[in-house]
Amino acid sequence: MAEQSCLVTNDWICGEYLRSRSQELADATVQHIGITVVSVLIGLAVAFPLALLARRGPRFAAPVLGLTTVLYTVPSLAMFSLLLPLFGLSAALVVTGLVLYSLTILVRNILAGLDAVPQEAKEAARGMGYGPARLLWEVELPLALPAVMAGLRIATVSTVALTTVGSLVGKGGLGNLIEDALPSFFKAQVLAASVLCVLLAVVADLLLLGLQRLLTPWTRISGTVEAAPAKTDAGPPAPATVKAG
Repeated sequence: MAEQSCLVTNDWICGEYLRSRSQELADATVQHIGITVVSVLIGLAVAFPLALLARRGPRFAAPVLGLTTVLYTVPSLAMFSLLLPLFGLSAALVVTGLVLYSLTILVRNILAGLDAVPQEAKEAARGMGYGPARLLWEVELPLALPAVMAGLRIATVSTVALTTVGSLVGKGGLGNLIEDALPSFFKAQVLAASVLCVLLAVVADLLLLGLQRLLTPWTRISGTVEAAPAKTDAGPPAPATVKAG
């Protein structure tokens, strides 16, 4: 008796599904990546001026942080329903919702990074004739990059996951495949789309981590110097002090 196809037996792991639906999987993955990248970039572009506004004082920080926090608490179904009259059933609807969700993470991390810049560094730059704009771009932002990149990584991974919700309007990338497979419980499609979604999140996080290390080489140098043993005249080198985290 001939062995039945894994598609017929509805197995979770099915090579035949991957071969026969490879183009469908590729198209959904490309759409997922596109929506995620556009949403995060627009979110970063919106969050940066909001963070600069919030750091001007409590009367600006309270409404900015309050509004972005409230937006993050709105359920995705309600968010898309509120945006539907403005954007219709389009990718712009999904992107706008994802941008609004990313703001609470990005604004807070940009603000935290800028606030953590040592006052001595800012005073030294002002003493060298740096104006507000030059001080921001050449001193504060580079020193705030670790916190900014940490927020960008969290926002990106979160957006990869939330993009699947866009399947409600047919613009959810891999989420479309998951939603299509659930009524018939098509196991191979559910598993393949879910695994690809997880892989996208992991790859995106690793790429951003690599970019962070590339843009902030001084953090690695600082760690190396601190971990090096210190020689003393009294005898052998003193134990290295390694900072956690």
